[in-house]
This record gives sequence, structure tokens and C-alpha cells, in this order.
Amino acid sequence: MPITLTERAAAHVSSFLAKRGKGVGLRLGVRTTGCSGLAYKLEFADAVNPEDHTFDSHGVKVLVDPKSLPYIDGTELDFAREGLSEGFKFKNPNVKDACGCGESFNI
Repeated sequence: MPITLTERAAAHVSSFLAKRGKGVGLRLGVRTTGCSGLAYKLEFADAVNPEDHTFDSHGVKVLVDPKSLPYIDGTELDFAREGLSEGFKFKNPNVKDACGCGESFNI
């Protein structure tokens, strides 16, 4: 299943890449950490690695390494503003449990 961005998330990433002046897209992955075991990692990518899985969503390239893909397959990334807070929200169909603080999850 593809990794997708909502229109709002894609607009935010595109705007940031334009301000940054470089980059080919957004790199999404997971790392081992937190009380539930896994946490998302996001960074702007300046190059596509040969092993990357590449997804295009609303004109934004999303890059995922092969080790992370099974954990985030089918995930939709949204960008939300709630009061004074703003940030990315992950809708991952693979998550079985998440910690109370929302920083980590397990499959």
C-alpha cells in the first residue's frame, strides 16, 4: 500500500522545501525508541537512495527505507494546527498500541 500525504501536509512540505531552497522530498521512517517500541522519524531528503521506496502524493515525493516500510505501509500523513500547536499526524493502519504521550507505537 502507498504512503500518502493529505493535501494540507503536502502543501506544508512543499512550502518548507521551497523556503529551504533544496531537497527532493520527505523521508519517512521508524526508529526503535520510546515506551511502546517504535517512533516515527521525519526529515527532508536531499537525494533519493538506491534502496528507497518512493511514493508521490499531491506532488511531493515520500521516501521510505526498506526496513521501515513494513511498519508504516499504508500510512497517511496529515498536518494539523490545534490552538497554538501544529505538527504532523500519522494515520497508520498497522499500529496495535501507542503510548499515552503519542511519541511511540508498536505493531
